Amino acid sequence: CVRPGDSAGQCSPYRSPLVSRYASKEMAYNFSDRKKFTTWRKLWIYLAKAEKALGLPITDAQILELESHAEDIDFAMAAEEERKLRHDVMAHVHTFAHCCPTAAPIIHLGATSCYVGDNTDLIMLRDGFDILLPKLARVIDRLANFAEKYADLPTLGFTHYQPAQLTTVGKRACLWLQDLAMDMRNLQRARDDLRFRGVKGTTGTQASFLQLFQGTMIRCELDRMVTEMAGFKKAYLVTGQTYSRKVDIDSLSNLASLGATVHKICTDIRLLANLKEIEEPFEKEQIGSSAMPYKRNPMRAERCCSLARHLVALLSDPLQTASVQWLERTLDDSANRRISLPESFLTADIILSTLQNITEGLVVYPKVIERHIRHELPFMATENIIMAMVKAGGNRQDCHEKIRVLSQQAAAVVKQEGGDNDLLARVQADPYFTPILGQLDALLDPKTFIGRAPQQEVFSFDRPNPNVHTKL
Repeated sequence: CVRPGDSAGQCSPYRSPLVSRYASKEMAYNFSDRKKFTTWRKLWIYLAKAEKALGLPITDAQILELESHAEDIDFAMAAEEERKLRHDVMAHVHTFAHCCPTAAPIIHLGATSCYVGDNTDLIMLRDGFDILLPKLARVIDRLANFAEKYADLPTLGFTHYQPAQLTTVGKRACLWLQDLAMDMRNLQRARDDLRFRGVKGTTGTQASFLQLFQGTMIRCELDRMVTEMAGFKKAYLVTGQTYSRKVDIDSLSNLASLGATVHKICTDIRLLANLKEIEEPFEKEQIGSSAMPYKRNPMRAERCCSLARHLVALLSDPLQTASVQWLERTLDDSANRRISLPESFLTADIILSTLQNITEGLVVYPKVIERHIRHELPFMATENIIMAMVKAGGNRQDCHEKIRVLSQQAAAVVKQEGGDNDLLARVQADPYFTPILGQLDALLDPKTFIGRAPQQEVFSFDRPNPNVHTKL
């Protein structure tokens, strides 16, 4: 990769920005080579311990030798072995055996490559969910604080991105919170549903272990023991060479659903930023545009939307992979899963960290919100005005026609002349409405248009338990 005139030291290979620019250290480590291959070694140790406990001639010295070299991986040797063998698992078997000569004969005894490959993937998925769940809990907590603070602040609602009935800033945040609470449920469920592939042999029949233990049913106990050592309560009862790739669909579909939630939330924030009603945090020395120094672009929300689209798109990989797995297994899943599984968790990790930053620093501009309400409220109050006139003895149809004509005149001023909404002034100037002029201020109080929004904010969601999802 060295260009003409460059030295080797000037060459920097491509690195995914998911890791080099965005992801947390804990999630980057979770899918790192070191985590992967040390887990392989731990799985070989679990297998050897269980086989020894169940009667195979494996010594304490062999187990101790394996344990003493669980972490010191010679990655250069493993890479050279893989270059020669064209097989990653056997390359690491040879590398582990090199530093464990006494234990070399019993490494990977009776196992297939998927014993370490698939079981490690399941451990990484489980640990990935354990990283994401506390982050999602923190986002919910911060957004709940925001919703409570602005539970009573009236704001224009929008349907079709056109002004509609009033809601409150806090109630709108609860629309976001409800979706996030569903994502919390889904991620927790996906995490809890994960099982271990366990010790199943090359096609899931456990035939190699049947031979090792001379036909006894002790092989079932072997599966249970290794599953428990790996921290799982249950193993999948039936597998081919691999665990069903529908498990990957279950995991990534819930992450994709989270991506859809975050995209909706951050799109709303971007729309409200355009109206100057709400803004994401903006640092003191932050630059919004290289050309337009006055700009305060919602770059965090834009980043979330950008990455959320990637997260949603990644779901197509496990869907297609599961559909083309022939019989007990084909290897065309491998290269795809090396990309799609880590990238889904890395991307989810990034958008949750960024969304937490946004929700901790959302800025609300009540005066701007109030101005927008004043601009639209006269139109929204027309039904209340009609009802008040009927109560004062007026005819509903006559009043409706009066309001219709005055509303069209006021709309023309707004749309054709660029003026302010003067419907209220027109109502006050029309003698027909004299019986209710004293009620107009009360009829136009924004708080009378928000219905039960503040109460719905209180009861719309349950905060995640901090004792379950770590300290907030």
